[in-house]
Amino acid sequence: MALRVLFAEDNYLVREGTAALLAEIEEVDLIGVVGDPRALLDKVAELGPDVVLTDIRMPPTFTTEGIDVAKRIRADHPETGVVVLSQYAEEEYAFELLEEGVAGLGYLLKDRVTAIDELVRAMQEVARGGSALDPRVVEGLVARKSREARSPLTNLTDKERTVLQEMATGRNNSSIARVLFMSERAVEKHIGAIFQKLGLTEERDLNRRVAAVIAFLEAGGSAPSSQNG
Repeated sequence: MALRVLFAEDNYLVREGTAALLAEIEEVDLIGVVGDPRALLDKVAELGPDVVLTDIRMPPTFTTEGIDVAKRIRADHPETGVVVLSQYAEEEYAFELLEEGVAGLGYLLKDRVTAIDELVRAMQEVARGGSALDPRVVEGLVARKSREARSPLTNLTDKERTVLQEMATGRNNSSIARVLFMSERAVEKHIGAIFQKLGLTEERDLNRRVAAVIAFLEAGGSAPSSQNG
């Protein structure tokens, strides 16, 4: 079944161009297009989309309206996933978006919109309660947080940190295995070690994955480079 998507963008030309692109994607049912945060909130309440795709900078201040509305949507309509689009890899904005939890949220750079497979995967992931982060945003978050002195990630090996970084982009185990050229069993072993080293309790796997990603975003993967795995 196609994802019911609501799209928000204040720039007319970008809005029309992106809407036309979305309308051509078989996995997407574009149910509405709006140009400001207020209209977006109204349409979410009216239409109940599976996913909202929204620009990060919209009227009136053109700063963090997209982040603010994403948090509001997730609070009021937890069944709706939100992917925020940004022109640049602004880790401060990404951290602000995700600091209260990553479930059902995504942060992609706008140039990913034309990479149809990546865009669809991100929207599908947030629609089912996962997360989807642009790899360049993840790199920025790692660089930002690696400057901090203490980290709960210091006991992770290099391979475990790499697996955790891929988890933070929203990939499942089979996708991580393919990207990192390792077996799915090896990925499962690394993830098990990550859960153990981060002291995560034996909850549902999805909850532990979300908790691990939150720890990653909060602490930044600043383990000593001398550790190998």
